[in-house]
Amino acid sequence: MLYRSRGAWGQCKFSAAAVTGRKKQALLNQRVALKLLAQGMNMAMENMLAAIGRWLTGGIQSAGAMTLLLVNILRCLVKYPLRWRLFLQQMYLIGLKSQFVMLTTGAFVGAVFAAQVHFQFVRLGMQSAVGPTVSVAMCRELGPVFCCLLLAGRVGAAMAAEISSMKNTEQLDALRALGVYPVEYLAVPRFLAMLVSAPMLTGLVLVVGIACGYLIAVPVLGVDGAYYWDNTVKYTGPRDVLIGLSKGFLFGIIIAVIACYKGFNPSLGTAGVGRTTTEAVVVASLTILISDFFFTFILNSLFLGRV
Repeated sequence: MLYRSRGAWGQCKFSAAAVTGRKKQALLNQRVALKLLAQGMNMAMENMLAAIGRWLTGGIQSAGAMTLLLVNILRCLVKYPLRWRLFLQQMYLIGLKSQFVMLTTGAFVGAVFAAQVHFQFVRLGMQSAVGPTVSVAMCRELGPVFCCLLLAGRVGAAMAAEISSMKNTEQLDALRALGVYPVEYLAVPRFLAMLVSAPMLTGLVLVVGIACGYLIAVPVLGVDGAYYWDNTVKYTGPRDVLIGLSKGFLFGIIIAVIACYKGFNPSLGTAGVGRTTTEAVVVASLTILISDFFFTFILNSLFLGRV
């Protein structure tokens, strides 16, 4: 009996030691896992911060390069005579051939916005306020923003694709060999044509949008036409029109500079032309939407004294 009790006691001690060893091993494994997890989180955080830093650095470098390109274009305007044939050709491609797109955009944006405003204002008995709301919104925001977003997609993409294909096929080097400065030959006519065309197309969108808003609000939705036009003329002043045209002018600068910059700095190969075109449209569109916030405050301050 004594032998058996000693054997059982030994087995109990062995089992307790085994349990204690397993607990220690589990704690050790847990510590190792926590340490590896902390190291992985630190590496992920470092990689994320490095990616953000590279993105910010690349954005700052691109912004600086675009600024230098803009300065270079302005310098070429002063230093070299304007190539009128290329300028008029770009006016035709940018301005005249974009009219149908802008007419369609202005018409449906004005019509849809007038309908939406009427559906909400009719609950408050403010049908007479539909006209000035549509006209002010079209002049200040909807007209220039929609117009220049479409210009960035249609014209900006074409600029970037044409210049980047010339870069990849070494046509820019051929221009330099012939003694022609590529920025003066390619960028300046496009820049000037965009500066002239963007405000004109913006004004076209404003007029068509306001007119189509009237056609939807008065004959279709039953708003009184006399009150519509009277309030539109009363509450829409030159200040609103100037803000819209100024935004179109500034957005035109953004589109031309970004498209030309992306065209002069493309990725290599045929696929690079496609990537460059996509980047030009995306960057120009985002820049328009972001800068619109700042232009709104700046232009409202500049035209504060105008009725």
